[in-house]
Amino acid sequence: MQKEFFQYQAQTTPFASGFEVDRAEGSYIYDPQGNAYLDFVAGVSANTLGHSHPKIIAAIKAQADKYLHVMVYGEYAQEMPVKLCALLASATPAPLEVTYLVNSGAEAIEGSLKLAKRYTGREEIISFKNAYHGNTHGALSVSGNEQQKREFRPLLPLVSFIEFNKEQDLDKITTNTACVLLETIQGAAGFLLPDPFYLKKLKERCEEVGALLILDEIQPGFGRTGKLFSFEHYGIVPDILAMGKGMGGGVPVGAFMSSKEIMQSLSHSPKLGHITTFGGNPLIAAASLATLKEVLESGLMDEVDAKEALFRSLLVHPKIKKVHGRGLMLAVDLADPDFTLRVAKRCMENGLIVFWQMYRNEYLRISPPLTISQSEIRKGCKILLDVLDHREDTTH
Repeated sequence: MQKEFFQYQAQTTPFASGFEVDRAEGSYIYDPQGNAYLDFVAGVSANTLGHSHPKIIAAIKAQADKYLHVMVYGEYAQEMPVKLCALLASATPAPLEVTYLVNSGAEAIEGSLKLAKRYTGREEIISFKNAYHGNTHGALSVSGNEQQKREFRPLLPLVSFIEFNKEQDLDKITTNTACVLLETIQGAAGFLLPDPFYLKKLKERCEEVGALLILDEIQPGFGRTGKLFSFEHYGIVPDILAMGKGMGGGVPVGAFMSSKEIMQSLSHSPKLGHITTFGGNPLIAAASLATLKEVLESGLMDEVDAKEALFRSLLVHPKIKKVHGRGLMLAVDLADPDFTLRVAKRCMENGLIVFWQMYRNEYLRISPPLTISQSEIRKGCKILLDVLDHREDTTH
């Protein structure tokens, strides 16, 4: 299978591992020989409840027995998508009320940008340096790493970039600005947090000039920071909320939310302002609804702070410079990209799955499922620390 993987399936890096997956359950992925690998990545923050969670599997099977795709988005009333959107509305603060279901986080960003431009009648978009919002053309246009973008230009015009956490740059948001797009926690840049009052000042500036604030919660959303969405830590509410990844517990999904007034602007002048064939797919919505219910009702979010504290107490080593992030969204600074790649490879050889940050390869990603136990945290951290202690292949 590995040979055919490299021969027939498109690759995204020169160093994909080709690891063969046989099955996955809980916090572990198993290879065909039955070896278990403790997963500290959770599908890059996607598997909120771990692998093969029984409530998600049951929801998928129940829906599969009824029907799959029946009509393009927004035409038929289907039980699972309607219940999912209703529960999202009850779980988020006003004026967030109406949800548009799509297929991925990148599509959620695309829809959010279109919605902001349509509602405000403005053209300028402001994003942030080192931001990451996806790889479709629009999402790439508002991502802030030029190395990832230069070979794909021309991209969207009238996109400007300001410095994250730099209050002086907020003056660049003007009456020409349709929207400001921000990751509540900058992901690919190394899980960087906003300063305590930065988001409030950003929101106030947007309100002053009539620009919409779009928050990208594709990674921190669905409980990863101890709140359903990370913006809840900062006392603000976005005009548009984009989500994805952990929303589905392991299936491909995304969504963007707003007020009914704002969202209605996609339905006219022109109609079909955003359209998607498979957005709101009932099978995907069933999995997402099961995930959201479990996150809200299980008490898992209440355990996040203690699990973060445990990680931080264990991740102490001369080769670890700092641990960035919040909750179960942590980035371990190992100072050197090549060293970090070697550490990740060595951890895999010892039964621990870790990864690296997209733009900051010197950071080792730790984003396990919310269901991870304290004993599993201790086990995984011991493997990582043992690897850092080992001189061979990890000399730095």
